[in-house]
This record gives sequence, structure tokens and C-alpha cells, in this order.
Amino acid sequence: MISKDKMSVTIGVAFVWFTTQFGGGFASGNQLRQYFVQFGVWAFLTCVLTQFIGAFYQWYALKYAKKHNVYDYRSFNDSFYGKYAPIFSNLYELVYIVTICVAPAAAFATGVETMKTSFGINHWVGTIFVGLFIFIVAVYGTNVVRKVASTLSVLIVAGLFIVYLPNIVTQWGSISANIAASAANPAPAGKAIWTGIVYAAFQLASIGLLVQHAQPFNSPDDAKTSMIYGFFVNVIIVLMAVVGLMAVMNDPDFATESIPLMILVNKGVSPNLLRPMISVLIVLGSVSTAVNMIAGMSNRVCSALDKNFDPMGKPGKNVVIVTAVCTVVAFLIAQLGLNQIVSIGYAYLGYLTIPVIMIPYVVHMIVTKFDTK
Repeated sequence: MISKDKMSVTIGVAFVWFTTQFGGGFASGNQLRQYFVQFGVWAFLTCVLTQFIGAFYQWYALKYAKKHNVYDYRSFNDSFYGKYAPIFSNLYELVYIVTICVAPAAAFATGVETMKTSFGINHWVGTIFVGLFIFIVAVYGTNVVRKVASTLSVLIVAGLFIVYLPNIVTQWGSISANIAASAANPAPAGKAIWTGIVYAAFQLASIGLLVQHAQPFNSPDDAKTSMIYGFFVNVIIVLMAVVGLMAVMNDPDFATESIPLMILVNKGVSPNLLRPMISVLIVLGSVSTAVNMIAGMSNRVCSALDKNFDPMGKPGKNVVIVTAVCTVVAFLIAQLGLNQIVSIGYAYLGYLTIPVIMIPYVVHMIVTKFDTK
């Protein structure tokens, strides 16, 4: 298993950001197409821009959390927003609720679509299998999934390297031609940049959950070191994936395919070997994401219903009911389709995050002179 305890704390926290961003939705290529690749040459700018925004905001949050010793998101928000906490702390609760509605649904849809695209499994058979698996594991096995989540994310990224790098080399002619064509007739710069900002915004929806990882820092300055590491690693991964997908951006099915990565795999190097490998990783990554999010909501609701609730104890009636409801909600939202969830669901999450997190953080930086006043 991979854990923060086996590496420096700064690298470990950078790794938490790394694994948060690169889940099944990223691995499928859907988010990359919707928010970067469709804008052609502008994707290289927006890839760097989005990761810089993420690093900048998360640095400030981690630094503040360590300086003021506030490590759960409610106490962090109450301290950070000050006299406006009754408004913004509760608005963040809304952001959290929307996140745990959209993210499991996207993960649910990714798992089902990957099973259908790669293995020919019927949509409803795959839906029933994924739904039952998520429900059972969320009720009984969340601790196991949490322990393997980081390792699984690393395996996904390793799989992406194995898929992308050979295809970038062998299909460089198509990639360079598509880049040149998009540079000659570029998409609107404003739309590309705004879409990138929306992407960065919905990634920040979980910033309140990141601050817990600031506790082991030796000082607030460790936040800067950690996010510098995270920035460079994330930029490299995103750019690699974007360049790879540019090989097939003119494919007739690219704009509508739920799992765009499969177009590259099927047209690229050793598809019979790579397709099942990356597909299994995408499915497992998606399921683990959905389980963690649903289990988090279940624990939150059950704790509110019963002050003596023990999330580590044997699951009771409340856990079963709440988990079942959350799984059904994820299933219902997933029926909108992965394309709609990624392009619309995450976009609205981003729109909600801008006034709740992005703008107030900038105001806080200005008013407090970066928390020095």
C-alpha cells in the first residue's frame, strides 16, 4: 500500500491532490475532452492554468489550516470565513452535497460505460452489477477501499503512462498535424480559458476535505513545498494525456464517445493487451470513488441521526438505508449519461464553487494581506 507515512509529508499531501484529481473520470478521457482537448492548441495553456489555480488555492488553504490549527472542514470554514461563516460555511455544505451527488454518479456511469465499451456487457447488466457492488462495499468494506484507493490511483496513472507514451510516439504525425490545424484555426480563446476556470473551480469543491492533511506539516511553509510538487506532477500528467488524445481528436466518434480513451487504445499500440488492462483499472477506480463518496455521505447522515454512531462499528439499519438511498440517487443521476454529467453536472458544480470558494478566498487574501494581518 502507498501512504503518506512512507514518504515525506509534503510529497504525501501533494499525492493526495494527485489522487483526488486523477480518478475514473479523468482516466476515461471524458473530462479531458470536455474541458481541454476540444479547444485544440489552447489546451496547453489551460492545462497549466487549471493546475496553477488548484495549487494556489490549496496552498493558501493548507497554510491557513496549519497556522490556525483547524483541520476539519467545518472548523476550518468557521475560522476562515470569520463573521461571514454563518453564510459561507453553510454554503460550503451545499457545495459538499452537490459534490457527493455528482461525483458518485459520474463514477457509476464511468464504470458502466467502460464495461459496455470494452467488454460488451449490457448496459443494464453492468448497471445492476456496479450498483450492487457499490452498495455492498459501501456498507461493509469501506475501510478496505480507502486503504487501496491511493495504490489504485497510482496503478491507473501507471496504466495511463503505458497507454499514452507508446501512442504519442507512434502517432506523433497525427498529433502534430492536429495541433498545427487547431493553431491555424483556433477555438475562441475566451471560451477555452473560461472552461478551464470552471474545471479548476469544480476541482476545488473538495478543498475543505484537503485541509485535514495539513496537520502533520512541520510549519505552514510546508504547504508551499507540497503544492509546488503537486503542480509539476499534475501538469506533466495532464499534458501527456491531452497530447495523446489529440491523436484521435478528429475521429468521427470522438465528440460523443463516453470513454474517449478507448478510441486511442483501439487505434493504437497493442489494443488487445492494453484495452482490458486499462478498462479494469478504470472500473475499479470508478467504483472506489463512488464507494468513498457514498460512505462519506452515509457516515455524515448517520452521525446526525445518532450521536453515538460509530462509523467503524457493525453497520446498522440506518447505514443500510442511507447507503441504499445514496446508491439509488447515484444510479438515477448516472442515467443522464457520462457526457451530460461531466459537461453539465460538473460545470454547475464549478459555477457554485466560484462564489463560495474562489471569490471569497481572493477577498480573504486581499483583506488579510495573505493572512499576515
